[in-house]
Amino acid sequence: MRSTNAPDPMLEAVLNLSRFHREHEKYYAEAPLEDALALQRVARTLRSMAERWSTVDPRSTPSAASPFAGAEDLNDERAIESLGILFMEGEGEPAEISRMKSDLASTAQRAEQVGAWLESAMESAWAAAEQLLRYPELADLLGVRHRIIANDWRAAELSALGARHLRRALTILERIDFTPASLRADLGGERQAPRYLFSAAEMIDRAVDFCAEGSVLSRDNERSWRVFHGRVNRLTATPM
Repeated sequence: MRSTNAPDPMLEAVLNLSRFHREHEKYYAEAPLEDALALQRVARTLRSMAERWSTVDPRSTPSAASPFAGAEDLNDERAIESLGILFMEGEGEPAEISRMKSDLASTAQRAEQVGAWLESAMESAWAAAEQLLRYPELADLLGVRHRIIANDWRAAELSALGARHLRRALTILERIDFTPASLRADLGGERQAPRYLFSAAEMIDRAVDFCAEGSVLSRDNERSWRVFHGRVNRLTATPM
């Protein structure tokens, strides 16, 4: 055990990192799952609308007396229940669709920022980890420390890839004019809107997969952090 009268700056820094970043990763083991659930709900909603719009006959819908009446042909009750998406006869694009697209953009931006920060941090961490080779007391835990870095690096890549999929899903959704008149014109002809919706849902589903994979990687680090922190803690003779 090293003397506490002459603290090792390197080990003190490693101890700090292994303490606080371990707690930080506990949050990021949960946060992607929350995003995944929200995104899965969006994908499911888009798919339900696509399924209805693939078969409905808009020409059979009578005119409604009230501009606030729900559009019988365009509305899907699953979409209303899930995200509140309601097409009304006298309105344009439902406010809920505009909000959904805004939320997707915000999620993509957040994933981009997390991925970029984490990738930069792991680049530095990988270089710094080489300094641990001069501590024989940590020789058997070098693989453990590098496993943490590798997991976080992969999580950064997954976050960036998820953001790319969400951005592309938004681009696909922008191909659809969600006003009732335009939708009815499309559904009475080539039915492009449901095909775009299916593809957007598939892109979002892949982003869900990446969120879940990132969470798994963060949770995998828990034991590695615990073991590594415990060893460094003993070396610095700092109370747990």
